[in-house]
Amino acid sequence: MLPKTGMKRLTLMAVLLAGSALGGCNTLQRLADVGAEPKLTSIENPVQKLGYKPVSLPMPAPMTAHREPNSLWRPGSRAFFKDLRATRVGDLVTVVINIDDKGQLDNTSERKRAALEGADAPALLGYETSLSRILPEAVNPDKLLELSSDSNSKGDASIDRKEKIELKLAAVVTQLLPNGNMVILGQQETRVNFEVRELQLMGVIRPEDIDSQNTIGYEKIAEARLSYGGRGHMTDVQQPRYGQQIIDILFPF
Repeated sequence: MLPKTGMKRLTLMAVLLAGSALGGCNTLQRLADVGAEPKLTSIENPVQKLGYKPVSLPMPAPMTAHREPNSLWRPGSRAFFKDLRATRVGDLVTVVINIDDKGQLDNTSERKRAALEGADAPALLGYETSLSRILPEAVNPDKLLELSSDSNSKGDASIDRKEKIELKLAAVVTQLLPNGNMVILGQQETRVNFEVRELQLMGVIRPEDIDSQNTIGYEKIAEARLSYGGRGHMTDVQQPRYGQQIIDILFPF
C-alpha cells in the first residue's frame, strides 16, 4: 500500500499526462511554428476533402425544358447571346453578406408549491393497539402518517444581442441538384501579421436568385452555414489554457 502522499502524487501525474495527451500533437506543432507566421491553407478541390458528403434534399418531379424552334432567345437567359451567371459545377458566384441582427428577450418565471398529506388508522382489523409491539415506540393510530412539502423557485433571464456583418465572398458551385438548385462553398483566408482570419460559407441557392452581375444575397441562401473566426497569436490569447478547459469540463460545480 502506498502512503497518502504517494497516492496524491500519482493522481497528479495521471492528470498531467492526460492533459498532455489531449493537446500533445497541437502543442508540438505550435512549438515547431514559434517565430513563424501562420501558414495559409493550400487550394484544394472541396469534393475530394476528407469528410465531404454530397447534399441530399427532397426533390420535385423532373420537368422537361420547353424550347421554342427557330428562336434566338434561350428561356431563363439574362443576356441575348450568353448567360454569364453561374450554372455549372466549378462556376463562381459572388455572395453579398449583409447581416444586421438584433434581438432582445426578457423572461421571468416564479413557481410556488405546497402539499400536505395525512393518514390515520383508528381501526386496523383490531390490531391498532398492537402496533407498539412492531414499532419501537408507542404509536397513536389517529396520527399514523403525515407528509408535507414546500417548494419555491424564481428565475429571471435577459438577452440583449446585436450582430452586424458586411462583406462579399466568391463561392464555387460544387454540386447541381436534380431540381436545378446549386450547392455553393466559399472559403477565404486573410493573414494580418501573426493572425489569420477565416471565412467559410456553404448553402443551397436557386439560379433564378442570381442577378445579372452574378451576385446573390445571403438571405436567399437555403441551409446557409456561415463561419467566421481566426487562428494565430490573438486567438491564442483569447482562448483559455488547456488545463482550464479540462477543469471546466470535469468540475461538477
